[in-house]
Amino acid sequence: MSHWETAGVSDEWYTPKFIFDALSVSFDLDVAHPADYDTHVPATHKIYTASLERNWHGFIWMNPPFGGRNSLKPWLDKFFSHADGIALTPDRTSAPWWQEAAARADAVLFIAGKVRFIRPDGSEGKSPSNGTTLFASGDRAVSALRHAHLLHNLGFLAGRTALAQGGGV
Repeated sequence: MSHWETAGVSDEWYTPKFIFDALSVSFDLDVAHPADYDTHVPATHKIYTASLERNWHGFIWMNPPFGGRNSLKPWLDKFFSHADGIALTPDRTSAPWWQEAAARADAVLFIAGKVRFIRPDGSEGKSPSNGTTLFASGDRAVSALRHAHLLHNLGFLAGRTALAQGGGV
């Protein structure tokens, strides 16, 4: 969650359960799972250190450390090279890294409202200043975002694949 919740004190902010409930999928791998907290990520395997050097396999979930300026770009590059999963990022639509990711994504879901992420102590954070984007790469990810959009009203769905399959605006 980074600077908008605690002025950069921590990158440790976890995805709330309602997002996974809306997606209605299980993942093979959570690529940036925290070592000290059991999150709601429905993943068979977890990488307990946020490291881009680790091997990724299968259908992945990625909520990487948001960090400083352009810190998401290497994570998104690896995500789109892997081409099978869902990535969560802040809505920074004017940022060059976000624009590049949106162009590479098969679908993009803008989560409605502000996501109150979970702190390491299990409490819910306050409303952040930015919204949240889910990027889909691959057919299974597109289907999950369409499901979250159509059946759970999770947010606004856009993207070349999502629209071609009839699930967009």
